[in-house]
Amino acid sequence: MLEIAAVFISLTALFAYLNYRFIGLPPTIGVMATALLFSLALHALTLLGLPALEQQIETLIGRIDFNHLLMDGMLSFLLFAGALHINLLDLRARRWSIGLLATLGVLISTAAIGLGTWWLLGLFGSETPLIYCLLFGALISPTDPIAVLGIMRSAGAPKSLETTIVGESLFNDGVAVVVFTVLLGVLARGEAPGVGEAIWLFFEEAGGGILLGALLGAITFALLKSIDQYQVEVLLTLALVLGGYTLATHLHVSGPIAMVVAGLIIGNQGRRHAMSERTRENLDNFWELLDEILNAVLFVLIGMELVLLPFSEQYLLIALCVTLLILATRLATVGPPVLALRLLGKALPDGTASILTWGGLRGGISVALVLALPSSEERNLLLNITYLVVLFSILVQGLTIGRLVRRICARCSQG
Repeated sequence: MLEIAAVFISLTALFAYLNYRFIGLPPTIGVMATALLFSLALHALTLLGLPALEQQIETLIGRIDFNHLLMDGMLSFLLFAGALHINLLDLRARRWSIGLLATLGVLISTAAIGLGTWWLLGLFGSETPLIYCLLFGALISPTDPIAVLGIMRSAGAPKSLETTIVGESLFNDGVAVVVFTVLLGVLARGEAPGVGEAIWLFFEEAGGGILLGALLGAITFALLKSIDQYQVEVLLTLALVLGGYTLATHLHVSGPIAMVVAGLIIGNQGRRHAMSERTRENLDNFWELLDEILNAVLFVLIGMELVLLPFSEQYLLIALCVTLLILATRLATVGPPVLALRLLGKALPDGTASILTWGGLRGGISVALVLALPSSEERNLLLNITYLVVLFSILVQGLTIGRLVRRICARCSQG
């Protein structure tokens, strides 16, 4: 493990330097693009008769359990760090739009993408069982704002829109993981649970995660309030994330949702009533730095995964069709809630539906979830499709969302 960590931290640092010094892309997108170019260079060396380096990298990456690394390790830190900087008052003001998008939106998206993918694969001659397509719908539905958040801020996106996108993503990650877990149980058992049982499983995971996160957040808040020593207070938040996520796993409740709730409590009540100015500054610096490092490593891993995947023209064509399906589903999912909220008098900026659609990036969670599928031909197919969709999402949507935000904001200011 030390050897693996040393190699990938070193590669991440090198790619981050090269991006900052010579390329100039947003950090997370830049390191992923650089890692992708590195993977392509390895393939080129193999074609030139020098396969040794690619084989060594393949062996190294093959030793990494990406699903375990992200879902049981990095995800808890990333979600807590993201929630830590969300203003609860802003979130409460957008609770209806965020709630609808993160719950009903995920369920509709799972069904629509699953059925659409099943139909598309049938056109390409692949008789993939419907349950696998629904699992794909669940794993590709959660959005990942990490790569786009900095771009939106630099583009001057309205604060309300920024809160909506980040809030939706923080919660729809947890909801999508719950839906995926329920569907994976259906695949393992070979039969679907009753409607009542499925609803109970969903609320047990999601509701249990909310309650656990609130309890752990309240306990940590009380501990933070009783002292004023920033080293210990930072350590308490670190213990909250590691211990809390592990506890959620053993209690069979949603760890992602628990971490989001706990992060909101510490980032709002804790920040205002339990921390000195020195503690707030050190806590923010610690979690922002940890968040940046983990995101850089995550996107390098996504870029490097290319060396393990066998691609074909058919995979590329299927992935292109599925990407168009995902974008259409995303627009159909976010459009009605945005329209309904406007009719109810809830102020939303012009262009909200367009930005939510194009800014709904897919990232590491989708890759980690597809890797959790049992070994089969269907898993190999969905893994390739998922990876290509994630690449398009981050490299194409991620690099153009800033331009879209600026154009819509300029249009709004002129109007």
